[in-house]
Amino acid sequence: MNKENNHAGLNASAKGVMKSAKANNVFGASRASGGFGGDALEGLGRNSPVWILGTDAEGNDEWLPGAIVTIDGETCSVKLESGEVREASTDGGVMPANPAMLEGVEDLTQLSYLNEPSILHDLNHRYKEDMIYTRAGPVLIAVNPFKKLPELYTPEVASGYHKKTNADPHVFMVADKAYTAMMQDGKDQSMVISGESGAGKTETTKIAMQYLATLAGGGGMEDQVLKTNPILEAFGNAKTLRNNNSSRFGKLIDIQFDRSGGIQGAHIETYLLEKSRVVKQMQGERAYHIFYQLCAGAQADPELQAKLQLKDVGYYNYLSGGGCTTIPGVDDAVDFKELTEAMTAIGIAEDTQLNLFQILAAILWLGNIEFQNEPAEVVPGEALTIAATLLEVSEEALKTALIQRSLVTGRDTVIKQLTSVQAADGRDALAKTVYSAIFDWLIVNVNQSLSTNKKAQTISGRTISILDIYGFECFLSNSFEQLCINYANERLQQLFNQHLFKLEQEEYEKEAIDWTSVEFEDNQVCLDLIEQRPAGILSVLDEQCIMPKATDDTFADNLSQRLATNPRYKKDLKKDSVFHIMHYAGAVNYDVAGFLEKNKDQLQADLLQILDTSGFELLRSLASDITAANAPAQNQKGRSVQTVASRFKGQLQALVNRLNSTAPHFVRCIKPNSLLKPEHFHPSLILNQLRCCGVLEVVRISRSGYPTRYVHGEFVERYSFLLPPESRCVSPDVIVNCKQIVGHFRIGENMFQVGKTKLFLRAGQIGQMEDLRTRSLSAATTIQTEFRCFSARTRFLETKIATIMAQAVLRGSIARRNYADMVQRHYAAVKIQSYQKMTVERAEYRATQAATMMLNMAIRRWVLRRKWAKLEKERLEWEEEERKRQEVEEAERQAKMNQEQKRQRQAELAAMREAANNRNAPAGGGFSAQDVATAAAVEHLQVELEELKNQLALEQEGRRAAEQRVRHLEE
Repeated sequence: MNKENNHAGLNASAKGVMKSAKANNVFGASRASGGFGGDALEGLGRNSPVWILGTDAEGNDEWLPGAIVTIDGETCSVKLESGEVREASTDGGVMPANPAMLEGVEDLTQLSYLNEPSILHDLNHRYKEDMIYTRAGPVLIAVNPFKKLPELYTPEVASGYHKKTNADPHVFMVADKAYTAMMQDGKDQSMVISGESGAGKTETTKIAMQYLATLAGGGGMEDQVLKTNPILEAFGNAKTLRNNNSSRFGKLIDIQFDRSGGIQGAHIETYLLEKSRVVKQMQGERAYHIFYQLCAGAQADPELQAKLQLKDVGYYNYLSGGGCTTIPGVDDAVDFKELTEAMTAIGIAEDTQLNLFQILAAILWLGNIEFQNEPAEVVPGEALTIAATLLEVSEEALKTALIQRSLVTGRDTVIKQLTSVQAADGRDALAKTVYSAIFDWLIVNVNQSLSTNKKAQTISGRTISILDIYGFECFLSNSFEQLCINYANERLQQLFNQHLFKLEQEEYEKEAIDWTSVEFEDNQVCLDLIEQRPAGILSVLDEQCIMPKATDDTFADNLSQRLATNPRYKKDLKKDSVFHIMHYAGAVNYDVAGFLEKNKDQLQADLLQILDTSGFELLRSLASDITAANAPAQNQKGRSVQTVASRFKGQLQALVNRLNSTAPHFVRCIKPNSLLKPEHFHPSLILNQLRCCGVLEVVRISRSGYPTRYVHGEFVERYSFLLPPESRCVSPDVIVNCKQIVGHFRIGENMFQVGKTKLFLRAGQIGQMEDLRTRSLSAATTIQTEFRCFSARTRFLETKIATIMAQAVLRGSIARRNYADMVQRHYAAVKIQSYQKMTVERAEYRATQAATMMLNMAIRRWVLRRKWAKLEKERLEWEEEERKRQEVEEAERQAKMNQEQKRQRQAELAAMREAANNRNAPAGGGFSAQDVATAAAVEHLQVELEELKNQLALEQEGRRAAEQRVRHLEE
């Protein structure tokens, strides 16, 4: 949701700028032709580069590049780069484009055609190349890249500008020029840095201060001056829809130098702090950075949190109203630490810092006090109690002061009960007034810490003032703040114009040019409309503020009656409370709602008395400052007048007087798109800023004089070839030659002047000559191309024929020589081949012979081995047979022996049995002991017999195995 609102706000803001820029029809003006009345198309012809007016996808005007096809009276046919042919009016619909040689020039005033599309194209070309700095005469244009470009700010780059070896446009160059002029001429210098929110003014100011500190040597006072940046940014900057770090006040920093060029001191003056941001912000915006930094720092420091009784930022109405409490890439706690270090560095004691933070915390709690019923009553809650505690005032007294007003009528005092709306307005007024007093107190302390050493005196002519001030503002609806801001820009634009006129005057006087015929417009009419007494807008506003029954409506009526005849003022035809002012940058509408209240800006006495009763000194001191600031001065009629407008008018007059006493240098910061993204270039937005910041005024002033300037010799060298041969420049006097050239082109006497060293021409004159020069060079190039092509082709054909003949002769000679060489090589090859073949055959024969011998040997060995194997086999067979025979014989012998033994044993047994029978036969027929013994012996013999049988069987088995081995060997 926040993102949607943010983008919606951006789109509305951008559209508001565009609508207001186109609101010139309120004053009867038609759409400008390129912004300057248009460059003539005289002298341009077919294919001349031009710009044609079209529209983009959003309906905004845009200039498209193309080339002329035909010009017919008031219409012109233009062929775009896409091939499309469009018709456009020659009265503002088509603008001449500059030649390619002027693509991306460093100085816009060098362009032959000074019109809006040419300026936009040049800036866009340089922006794409990260060349964000461009000159427009004495003005430096700085386009915010929305990305880091550290290579532009290295010490080497800074050294190049200091040593004058680098002349490219840069903020370093402006700062160095101011520093050098101060040291050489002894005159105070100033740098006026302006632009709309998000254009990069704050960063440009810091870069310039850092460069000056580097030139001054660094350290000491130089570092102390740089330390003021975190303090001013924390208390004076905030996140807006257009910028994450937008300065909501203007400041003038006077940096004082000693005779040696070192920084001796500094002084800061501030202008028109946006107090309303303390209590209310647009959706997607934040209040001042300090509140968020304080809450983040308290979260990291429990002791500080307990002291200030702070909670998360989302708890406070003053911080959450915009729906945005953080900034991507920003750590508020780290920034708070840097802030406290910077405050300590400039001499603000820690207890004073704590008192300051206590008041800031009280402001946050004031925003949480709510009211109900009619008349108003404070809603019970902790907000009132904590706010009174932090302010060290009575809770009951603070409550009463918020819901009541004491009105003094003569000698009596009347107590008036307030409504809830009035009470809320009083609460917000108290918060805004206290914060403004804190800001002013800080500036005073910063200036005291940066003041010149008491032992030294400030040297006149040794000061560089840097003005960082808000640019011209124009929204869908504009109020009192925008009127003050645009009034300041009108005054600065007048200073700007006077300075440019002075520079132009000095240039013309140096060249002995009659400059009385050069007209310069002034915006004094618009300034008188705003500030003149008694009928100026601010005078009428102050007058209405002292009228008891005056309202915003009566103020609007008075303006309509007194300023009806002023050409710069118009009353809105639809809404009585709206009026229009034609500023130098265009028409702006203002709604008078709230003008009187904002101009009075006085805190009610009841609330101011509450601050006087505070228990700590810092708040009482702030109350005294508020009282002194609101102390009324007496006007001519004796009435009390002390308004914001009158104070701001006095401050602005002092600022202009200060700048008039210096040699000014101007830096205009440009925001290329509303998305705050790099690589995005929105022409309509940039064109409006160029108009608002006065860059187009530079061009207009240049156009009103003689913007095109050439050194005599360079002019003659560049354009003399355009003359016919009989009129060719032959005089040794270059001035005569210059006059001869401009006379040939029929340039009127009022369109050029010849100076001592330069030729001065009106806008558009050199463009016609440059276009003719471009076309002449193009035609000459075409002729040269055709002639060179013919010459080259003729030479080519002649060379080709000669080359073919030479090649034929050479090829014949080479062929004959090659044939002889070939025959010789053939004979040699045959000889080599014969020897080679002989060698190969001999080698093959010897190899075959050796192989045959090896084969014979192998066969013989094989035969011998077979014979030996056969003999060996026969030997083994014989041995086996012999063994078998011996075994058989042994077996037979053994069998015989066994049989013999058996027979012997059987015989012996039989004998024994017989003997036994004879001797021991018992009488009764039984067996005797001897019979038993004999029987046992018989059994024993039977056993032995069995063993012999078994042994015989084993021997037979052995013989069979031997026979098998013999058969195996035979196989």
